[in-house]
Amino acid sequence: MDINATLIGEMLSFAILIAFTVKFIWPNLTKAIEERQLKIADGLNAAEKARAELKDADAKVADEIRKARQQASEIIDKAQQQANQILDKAKADAVAEITRLKAAAQDDIASMAQRAREELRERVGALAVQGASKIVQREIDPAAHKTLLDQLATEI
Repeated sequence: MDINATLIGEMLSFAILIAFTVKFIWPNLTKAIEERQLKIADGLNAAEKARAELKDADAKVADEIRKARQQASEIIDKAQQQANQILDKAKADAVAEITRLKAAAQDDIASMAQRAREELRERVGALAVQGASKIVQREIDPAAHKTLLDQLATEI
């Protein structure tokens, strides 16, 4: 292998290329690589932070859902209690109304019975007068003998 001027020229141009690359290109490349590494690291940190925030948000959502379910359960319990109270009140009102209606019906029955007795007394009195007039063969004046008829009706 001969060392000639071509080989020395190639070695010299390769050395100049390496010196130029080390002085001008390499710092820019390392700077770009370092910036890219920082961006990647920042992105990973942001992703980790977002993951932690998401975990916190999930915990808060689960807590809010639990609270909402508990409140819904309390509202349902209160509504059930109110429904039971309304039902009990309605039953009590119905019983009171039935008792009132029963008492009113009993009063009506008693007053009707009293009227029927009075009417019966009057009819019996009228029949007694008619019977007596037939027996006596003369007519008795009901207006003239009203006190006597009233006394007879009360005795009956």
